[in-house]
Amino acid sequence: MSATAPPVPRLHIVTGKGGTGKTTVAAALALALAGNGRRVLLVEVEGRQGIAPLFDAPPLPYQERHLTAGLDGGEIFGQAVDADEALLDYLTMFYRLGSAGRVLRKFGAIDFATTIAPGLRDILLTGKLKEAVSRTESDRMTYDAVVLDAPPTGRVVKFLNVTVESGRLAKTGPIGKHSRSVARLLHSSLTAVHLVTTPAAMPVQETVDAAAELRKADLPVGRVVLNKVAGTKTADITADQLREGLERSNLPSTAAQVAGLLTEYEANRAEIEAAGAYRDRLERLRRPIDELALLPEGVDLSGLYQLAGVLRKGLGPARRSIADAPSNPEGGGRD
Repeated sequence: MSATAPPVPRLHIVTGKGGTGKTTVAAALALALAGNGRRVLLVEVEGRQGIAPLFDAPPLPYQERHLTAGLDGGEIFGQAVDADEALLDYLTMFYRLGSAGRVLRKFGAIDFATTIAPGLRDILLTGKLKEAVSRTESDRMTYDAVVLDAPPTGRVVKFLNVTVESGRLAKTGPIGKHSRSVARLLHSSLTAVHLVTTPAAMPVQETVDAAAELRKADLPVGRVVLNKVAGTKTADITADQLREGLERSNLPSTAAQVAGLLTEYEANRAEIEAAGAYRDRLERLRRPIDELALLPEGVDLSGLYQLAGVLRKGLGPARRSIADAPSNPEGGGRD
């Protein structure tokens, strides 16, 4: 890597308005990043268990578990991060409580702690991400990339802005030090927050608003994914041309048949043209845009690999080996 090239993101945070397919995009992105010999961790934090069904797998546990092979030979691991389990890890790591932490959970102390200090829950969840990003085994990074299926755009900045929450909870001590360490990673160019939208007014507006909010919070905006795009722009067609085409194919070409097909064609063309207008608006964000086609039959594992192939083409230089990136997961500036 050249001296002036920015660090390759290790943490990919995928967010979007509900219904835009952010979980699907997160899973496809993990597959795209898992090139030959690369290991990628795919994480969810909202308890919805939305990732496992995409891979025809049982519900994800708190422990990291192998899910499937990547797009061309890498490995995908999955994990459902739970704040209570993360707090037990935290108590063991920093206070050496061990089994005593389990006793605290039994008596409800952990629920009490995360209830009276709600910011603590987000610190614990993002802290697990930072641990996975920075973990090493045999002198190399355990994971070449970590992909998070994040909370939706309306909540993602609050979730990621742990610097503010840590200031409310503790200015000194292990909690404060730990959360500031997490914040340095989240605000660096080793992190990319990708925005998923669909070609419709409300999702696009929420994406534009989220990009502005992320930038205001000094959080790095990554790629914009325009998902569920129906078709590509086609040439104009007349009723006569449609009738001639049906006749050449020995298909029914009655006036009613032609009128019905022409109506369907015009509706589809209007939707395609609207998608183009929304794409023009998204381009004003000055971020790379990936366009994913609508899969009419829904998304199965085969469809995920298809979407991953499209995302792989857009990633370009981001596919460099993570060995080319700095080893300090808290370093680097924003791009």
